[in-house]
Amino acid sequence: MTESLVLEKGNKAAVYASLLPQIKALVGDESDSTANLANVCAALKEAFGFFWVGFYLIKEGELVLGPFQGPIACTRISLGKGVCGSAWEQRRTLVVPDVDAFPGHIACSSLSKSEIVVPLIQNDVVIGVLDVDSDRLADFDDVDEHSLNELCTWLASIL
Repeated sequence: MTESLVLEKGNKAAVYASLLPQIKALVGDESDSTANLANVCAALKEAFGFFWVGFYLIKEGELVLGPFQGPIACTRISLGKGVCGSAWEQRRTLVVPDVDAFPGHIACSSLSKSEIVVPLIQNDVVIGVLDVDSDRLADFDDVDEHSLNELCTWLASIL
């Protein structure tokens, strides 16, 4: 297992292409889900400087805050509520260029301007979501969506 990242310079696609194999190496043979999710958050935040990166995990019918990097966050989110609850309910990635325009957005921080939420699906069941917030409008695009979907598909397979 490695405990450091070699961060590529350049476009977002190149950074993801370099980062994803490093995340897989970082996780290595570690079996603890909390440790693995925490390191994934740290790697994404370090590589891209996102405002907030974290996981919400389904527990007793709610999304419950898991490992994250960034300012304090909402602790529980119901199915269908906000971007995270909507991604869970719809079982698909949601890219929101302007969170203020998203009906029912849950404002954990007024500094968050755009967001991407990717469900973690294991054996056809959503087990949680990866939530990434930016303090810039329209910060997420197809490159983020493709790369974070790839990451979350892999993560769900090892959790």
